[in-house]
Amino acid sequence: MDHTAHDHSHHHGNVPEWSQLTFTDLWTPWMIVLLILIFVAYLLFTGAWRHKLSKDAPEFSNWRKWMFGLGLLLIYFSSGSPLAILGHDYMFSAHMMQQSLLYLAVPPLILMGLPTWWFEPLAKKRAVVIAFKIIQHPLFALLNFNVFFSFYHIPHIFDAMTANHTYHYLYHFWLQFCAIQMWLQIISPIPSLDRLRPLQKIGYIFANGVLLTPACALIIFADSVLYETYANTPVVFEIFSKLDDQQLGGVIMKLMQEAVYGLALGIIFYRWFYRERAKDRAESSTSSQTSS
Repeated sequence: MDHTAHDHSHHHGNVPEWSQLTFTDLWTPWMIVLLILIFVAYLLFTGAWRHKLSKDAPEFSNWRKWMFGLGLLLIYFSSGSPLAILGHDYMFSAHMMQQSLLYLAVPPLILMGLPTWWFEPLAKKRAVVIAFKIIQHPLFALLNFNVFFSFYHIPHIFDAMTANHTYHYLYHFWLQFCAIQMWLQIISPIPSLDRLRPLQKIGYIFANGVLLTPACALIIFADSVLYETYANTPVVFEIFSKLDDQQLGGVIMKLMQEAVYGLALGIIFYRWFYRERAKDRAESSTSSQTSS
């Protein structure tokens, strides 16, 4: 999931005025085509062609297909729409919106949309199990994403990264991997390798929220513009000062994180509650049968 499809030279001072950008710059048509092709292939392999992948593949629920489609839509919105250029060249708040979509919203949607029968055969391969054991170590996943994400937003590092295309792409590729790794603890497409119990998942999500807070707080409460990258870019919206834009970026990240983690907590708790109730019912019916 590429951070941005646009190849503007990002050395300070030569960012074009917003009005000079073309339709292709703003809307990345090739990306629309690519994502539509991916979605069509996905619909075929979860629908009409699913038996080519697995003989006894069950019907795949529509809401999961919607989740996957929504995930692809958010990839486009964050990496192929005007938001991508805004975030890359003009506004820190747009950059944070993009980041929170790519790392907090896209991975759980895509993971929820993956059928387990695509992956179950892999779970029988020893190398995959070992790789998953390493990747899915909760502490490793927890620290990996939050440390690299916070590190990236240290001003000197951020400015150095955005000034160099190769580093920028590589770092975002790595952050995307870390984000998927972080979400794999909560939503695993391979049920047999899903390690955390519901209460542990709830604790894990809380820990994630705590670890991301210092980076957001640093940005929200800074009293000067931290990032050289955005200090001298052309103004797109007159209403914001550069400092307001920076604070808004921190707030967006924090709110998105609260919303997404809150939703995840709600779903885990709800499922856990109903599973326990079903278990209790089953136990009470068997005990009443044995007593009669």
